[in-house]
Amino acid sequence: MSAQADLPAYLREIGEGCSLAIRVQTGAKSTAIVGFYGEGESVQLKIALQAPPVDGRANAALIGFLAETFHIPKGSITILAGLSGRSKVCLLRSLPARIAQQMLAAMRDAED
Repeated sequence: MSAQADLPAYLREIGEGCSLAIRVQTGAKSTAIVGFYGEGESVQLKIALQAPPVDGRANAALIGFLAETFHIPKGSITILAGLSGRSKVCLLRSLPARIAQQMLAAMRDAED
């Protein structure tokens, strides 16, 4: 069984780190991970962003939120797909998928 088989579908191990499939909801009251969008192999991590989808502000807010959430520099995050859409794939350089998964699980546990 591959290491990828143990990861949720929204998280992928890639050579440089990991990729994260995200669905953004802009113009929200607060910026936070709010759950999941879709199901099965197409599931995405759903993130609400306060920023509006104007002049790249939502993308900048997403990068800032991911940097803060995963404790990595903003420069280590690239939006690989979905620059102008709600569905995005982000590269988190130098962050193994397993560590990202553990950090997300710890955040969920802290909310409970």
